[in-house]
Amino acid sequence: MKSAKESADDVMARLYEQARAVIPGGVDSPVRAFRAVGGTPIFIDGASGARIRDAAGREYVDYLGSWGPMIVGHCHPRVVAALRDQAGRGTSFGTPTELETELARRVCGRVPRCDKVRFVSSGTEATMSAIRLARGATGRDGVVKVEGCYHGHVDSLLVRAGSGVMTLSIPGTPGVPTALAGLTRVVPFNDVDAVRETLAASRGEIACLILEPIAGNMGVVPPRSGYLEALREITREHGVVLIFDEVMTGFRVHPGGAQTLFGVTPDLSCFGKVIGGGLPVGAYGGRADLMDRVAPDGPVYQAGTLSGNPLAMRAGIETLDLLAAPGVYERLEESSARLAAGLEKAAAAAGVTASLNRVGSMLTSFFAAGPVTDFASASRSDTARYARFFHGMLERGVHLAPSQFEAAFVSTAHSEAEIDATLAAASAALADL
Repeated sequence: MKSAKESADDVMARLYEQARAVIPGGVDSPVRAFRAVGGTPIFIDGASGARIRDAAGREYVDYLGSWGPMIVGHCHPRVVAALRDQAGRGTSFGTPTELETELARRVCGRVPRCDKVRFVSSGTEATMSAIRLARGATGRDGVVKVEGCYHGHVDSLLVRAGSGVMTLSIPGTPGVPTALAGLTRVVPFNDVDAVRETLAASRGEIACLILEPIAGNMGVVPPRSGYLEALREITREHGVVLIFDEVMTGFRVHPGGAQTLFGVTPDLSCFGKVIGGGLPVGAYGGRADLMDRVAPDGPVYQAGTLSGNPLAMRAGIETLDLLAAPGVYERLEESSARLAAGLEKAAAAAGVTASLNRVGSMLTSFFAAGPVTDFASASRSDTARYARFFHGMLERGVHLAPSQFEAAFVSTAHSEAEIDATLAAASAALADL
């Protein structure tokens, strides 16, 4: 809380120093520390709809959305009511509940060939478990990942990853055994030939290929026309399990995720964020013949005390039901397109070189000459200029990700007035550059 004599900046500095005394870097996830943009992180006290409020009482239009899950806005009345009701019934039982079945039906009913789904507590758990399942099903150890895609802090997948690893320019991670990292091959995003060559050179060694079908962790980078279709064909030819990490894109870019948007069906999919309505959750699912290999039906072991937590299940059910209302995705598309067009116009008017990528309600303005199609082109962004833009927007009441290499997320709660205010702030912040 703010005392009568403290400035807002003093409040943030005090809270950050208190946090640093007991939490590494003062944060529980590295990008939150503002190392990429400079300055002191803001500590949030509350939120409602499309707005958040910091501990000093300042309000912002929020496009971080808890890194994606708040697609119906913060504290939606239906979600809050469901959580209050469930908290009165119990927050964790360690036993099956009907809620797990209800949410599983909604996920499987909207995603093609997601015959069965297993809930976990985070996106990292989901990708880790999907890879273990792929290895168990194929009897192979090798993994192919795509440069710039981030799949959580799984040892095998931190090689040339996006998100915080890219933001903080960490080339490798101490604690990851060299032998384990050596099982991972890395290919560029949107490069079919690289995948074809890698699988041909490692025939019989690769268990799975995992990627974000729309990259979101090096900033938003969509797949080129035919790219996902080619991956489906090549992996099937080599007996490699194709895994789509839809933790970010699932139920955000389309009611059935990116795979439905592009008409390409993977063998396994990973989900998170939206399916928990803002609570900690993850899931992996896919073809029944693969999922039936998971314990207790099969030999591939995976477990978790809080998996299928009733609070997360209730929040997820309400969120997916809200998204099922007529016209929701059409309105999201309209709002997101309006925001993107306004940002492009503002950058052009200010004479600022920028390239904007958008798919549905996810977008990134790269401070780089376009097009941005992969990790290499994203890496050419002017991160110092983004940092100045970030702080310029924050000073004008707009909250973005504290990194050039992340997405901005539009929710159903963003009104025309809030988008107009955002574009006015962007015009002023870009002019200052």
